[in-house]
Amino acid sequence: MKKKIQDFTLEEIEKEMLRINEPVHRARQIFKWTHQKAVNTFSEMTDIPKALHLKLDKKYIISRPCCVDRVRSKDGTEKFLWKLDDGKCVETVLIKERTRKTVCISTQVGCKFKCPFCASGSKGFTRDLSTGEIVGQVIAVQELCSLKVTNVVFMGMGEPLDNYDKVVKAIRIMNHPEGLGIGARKITISTCGVVPKILKLKDLGIQIELSVSLHAAENRLRNELVPINRRYPLERLIDACIEYREYTGRIVTLEYTLIKGKNDLYKDAVKLAKIARFIRAKVNLISCNSFEAAQYAGSDRVSINRFKQYLEDRKVTATVRKSKGSDIMAACGQLAVTMHKRVY
Repeated sequence: MKKKIQDFTLEEIEKEMLRINEPVHRARQIFKWTHQKAVNTFSEMTDIPKALHLKLDKKYIISRPCCVDRVRSKDGTEKFLWKLDDGKCVETVLIKERTRKTVCISTQVGCKFKCPFCASGSKGFTRDLSTGEIVGQVIAVQELCSLKVTNVVFMGMGEPLDNYDKVVKAIRIMNHPEGLGIGARKITISTCGVVPKILKLKDLGIQIELSVSLHAAENRLRNELVPINRRYPLERLIDACIEYREYTGRIVTLEYTLIKGKNDLYKDAVKLAKIARFIRAKVNLISCNSFEAAQYAGSDRVSINRFKQYLEDRKVTATVRKSKGSDIMAACGQLAVTMHKRVY
């Protein structure tokens, strides 16, 4: 079976070149053509000899996600549905704000962790995405929209740290100047709290941003809202966040989805503020978004602003995330492979 060349980092392509008795410098050319120039065939690599084209064709392929649905929200947010080589599908969201072009990408088909306010886990877990399938979402958006992506957030379908090795390789490719050239601090990983992988991530040597999906400030409620808390309770998660910050020097963001009457009360804000101050983290507040079979309703605007004020009164930096793309099921917690009437 042919190997997918876009699954390889530059260093791995160099090893492949040695394996097929080709000069190592060819790896850099192939890497650049594959990711930065986004060619679909080896014959398009014009600074590589035809003999190598033939050799590459025999051993490797270039595979890209196929766009089967693309819709635009009234606020300008766009959502893409990709079909992968095995027929499985994932979604990606593009958010455009002035000079900032952010893609929210998926790392798994479905999700194992089944947080009840998130649509991605509602249909179960199928498989991890490959490195090429992860990076391919960014490349495909750039090609379809004729733009340069500036920011990447691993906040789509799946738990990024549950697919750790493939995600790390994808980050290296995105960050490489001859890959996608996206700055490390423009790349954010969001996790529901896979503690061992947070501790491993701190040793990566790339200053990416870490967001932790907290959603509750005490174990009993978090066990319900974020079931992985039963395996890695708040005490362990807090310690991991502190270690990540101290080791990397990066401020951790605590993501907190506000659910009406569930976790949006004064007592919840007091507990959250205590955790945020202890970690020296900032807090990102999000209203719970609806989806088919959703169990909870989001807090109203007055409650969200009041909750934010509670945090700020306790010297915690808090922001409210604008819920973009909710009319096309593209907002936080809504991605679940939804087909729409196509508008392109």
